[in-house]
Amino acid sequence: MSENSTWTALRNPVFRNMWLASLVSGTCVAAQDTAATWTMNRVSDSPLFLSMMSTVASLPFFFFTLPAGALADMLDRKRMMFVMTIWLAVAAGGLALVGSFNLINPWVLLTAVFLIGTGFAFYSPAWTSIQPEIVSNEELPSASTLGGLQLNISGIIGPAIGGLLLRVVNANVVFAMNAACFLMLCVAIRHLKHPRPHSNLPLESFAESFVTAIRYVIYTPGIQVVLVRNLLFAFFISIIPALIPVVGLKELHLDPSNLGLVFTCMGVGSVLGAVFILPWARAKFHSNTVTLVANVLVAVVFFLMGTVRDPALFLVAAGLAGTAWTMAASELWVAGQRAMPSWARGRMNATIIMAAQGAVALGGIVWGSSVSMWGVKWTLIAACILQLATLLIQLRLSIDFTSSLSFEPAPMAGASHKLIHIPAPHDGPVAVMIDVEIDHTFGKDMLDTLREVRLIHLRNGAFSWRLHEDLGRPNNYRMEMLYPSWTEYLLMQERLTARERETIDKARGFHVGEKPPEFRHFLCVNRELHTQRHTVARPSSMPEAPLSIDKATA
Repeated sequence: MSENSTWTALRNPVFRNMWLASLVSGTCVAAQDTAATWTMNRVSDSPLFLSMMSTVASLPFFFFTLPAGALADMLDRKRMMFVMTIWLAVAAGGLALVGSFNLINPWVLLTAVFLIGTGFAFYSPAWTSIQPEIVSNEELPSASTLGGLQLNISGIIGPAIGGLLLRVVNANVVFAMNAACFLMLCVAIRHLKHPRPHSNLPLESFAESFVTAIRYVIYTPGIQVVLVRNLLFAFFISIIPALIPVVGLKELHLDPSNLGLVFTCMGVGSVLGAVFILPWARAKFHSNTVTLVANVLVAVVFFLMGTVRDPALFLVAAGLAGTAWTMAASELWVAGQRAMPSWARGRMNATIIMAAQGAVALGGIVWGSSVSMWGVKWTLIAACILQLATLLIQLRLSIDFTSSLSFEPAPMAGASHKLIHIPAPHDGPVAVMIDVEIDHTFGKDMLDTLREVRLIHLRNGAFSWRLHEDLGRPNNYRMEMLYPSWTEYLLMQERLTARERETIDKARGFHVGEKPPEFRHFLCVNRELHTQRHTVARPSSMPEAPLSIDKATA
């Protein structure tokens, strides 16, 4: 089986079992989506309510995914997945129960969709963060494609099942079936092994974990590129789930089975893209080229959706939409996984999901409102033109750089400094000051290296990094780093990658003083002192890892 094969990750039994369980559950979710869309069309004549279905499903990802990602890096991810799958089962079962009493109206249906979206918002960061731990780096592109393929196969079977069931039973049966499938997924999750903790150090507080995610995005240009690309793609791709039901039900007047067939064709296109087109494209082209081609196809789909009023041709457009969606989404997901370290994967995945789903929610509102004001045709033609215009941005913000990134951890250096007291884990802030002598004639190379050192510290734990010049002594500088707590200071050293260590060592080489740099550590005393909270450290008992960073930051 070649490295570019779509099926490579299925050799991994742990991934294979979860993939199959997710396939069955996803099929039930897709069937419920069809039933919910048909129910909304039955209880409301407003196109806005139909387009709001995708918006309400996306809003929980915008509101809750970042906190969920912080929790995924703090808690047992397997347990988190299990609890949220129970939530999903209860939400789907509750919708079936309310429907059995004939109490469903547009607002009840939107509330149920929001609750199910909330379950997925907390489930997704944990699952996407576990995947790179259970598959190898060589299997990662395959796992990405198979993840999309699972959704696409579910998108073929589920809507067809939902459409057929709606001919013989009411939507409540489909809702109940979805709840049962979630319970089945719980069984598969229970057989997952508990992931190994990334660190033996105390956990960050929730606030620290949350702020660290924001800081990592701010000070990591690579994540910013991936984030912007996902935002652009999500905003425009939101047209497909938001307006395909509108075009199908309001313009083509499709019945339930034919509406299911539209989503089935989109799934067929996705499967063809994942199984045949994407492996070929990955072997021939760079990732960014694949996404550019996919975005051109999306623009073509918009034009066809706006102008085609023949049901058969509309099904072709739906299939092409599935192919383009799979190609772009798979490459963007792989780029994201390659651009983030394992210690922040839950938070970074959550950030990307939150941003993308926020863009989907905004897109649903924008495009749905535009349809209400300007009509389907002109909305879709305008979207086609705007989508093509964004290709210039995508050319400048290429994702090809992610294939060369490495997050191999740096070897831990030995300790070279002794402290009288070791603070308690959450004591802080902690300040580290390093006095160095640097010849200013090193010029631009020195400044560029120190700027990169600043970013390394800020994205890995420090909330402040400053370089001060001594006004009384030429070529003398002081580096000052502030960490929120002693725990964050210790975690900083575990988070360093080999490449970051090389950059820090390069900066260290600029020191020209006769004596080694002077390191000093300070703990904030802007509070009542509790000396009993600190451990007196004898030189022989001083842990090596906590101080190794001092040696490297010069």
